[in-house]
Amino acid sequence: MLSRIAESLFWIGRYVERADDTARMLDVHVQMLLEDPWQEEDLACRSLLSVMDRPAPEPPTPAGRRYVLTTLAYDSQSPSSIAGSLSAARENARRAREIISSELWEALNATWNALAGQVAGVRPHDFFVWVRERAAVVSGLVDSTVSRDDAWQFLVLGRSMERADMTARLLTTRALAGPNGPSWITFLRSCGAHEAFLRTYRGTASDERAAGFLLLDRLFPRSIVHALGQAEECLTGLEPVTDRASLDDARRHLGLTRTSLEYRPLSAVLDDLPSQMEQVQRACAAASEAIRGRYFPSGSPARWQGEAL
Repeated sequence: MLSRIAESLFWIGRYVERADDTARMLDVHVQMLLEDPWQEEDLACRSLLSVMDRPAPEPPTPAGRRYVLTTLAYDSQSPSSIAGSLSAARENARRAREIISSELWEALNATWNALAGQVAGVRPHDFFVWVRERAAVVSGLVDSTVSRDDAWQFLVLGRSMERADMTARLLTTRALAGPNGPSWITFLRSCGAHEAFLRTYRGTASDERAAGFLLLDRLFPRSIVHALGQAEECLTGLEPVTDRASLDDARRHLGLTRTSLEYRPLSAVLDDLPSQMEQVQRACAAASEAIRGRYFPSGSPARWQGEAL
């Protein structure tokens, strides 16, 4: 597979997942501001922008709900926003058109064609629901219409790494909100995890168990540990380990982070949750850079191979 095709597939997975998770995060954030009249809107919005690595306006200009929605949802020029992510996913699909299935291309193209109408014509909550539904369609088509070859490995690798990173950001927003923030049950609902959580714990819910479910559950696909483990499996599928004495950098970053979460007491992780989630984000960024250097090299000088003339 050409490296440019592999890179496009990797970023399709990342961008679609980014749009999905950003929609979930903003839905919770906007709902929190609507339900709590005592919430300091400017402070809450600046905290969210900081977690998402987006600049906030300089004081005294307020960073209110409108600014957050414009920056993180509707800005079609920014790959960090929902609209920008969906546009970038469609552009990468166009570059990899000969590899992906027709159904997957049509789903991404139809999403892009409907995007402008959704941005301009619906309420924020309805827009977020639409984004989640379109992301679910794309994810289902990836799993049902793409052969389990390198193309599928790169798509799911990008999706898994972005999911781990964005779930870490979601948990960071809950930790920074403090006791006045949304409940852990609200966050479970936003991730589609509430019913799976109730079945796992037989209805005996607690904040600690809810947080642990999103962090450590090995069977729920949106938990950080599951997403990191799936990313490692994709890397192994792309390049099986043959030397017992060595391991590539991407798998090392992901494996160290996963095991540090799995084998630490949950209470210790929750006591230092923002710092732990920052480590997850750094590991995903380092692994992404290692993957880029290994599979998507760019800017390297052209050299003749074989007989010199």
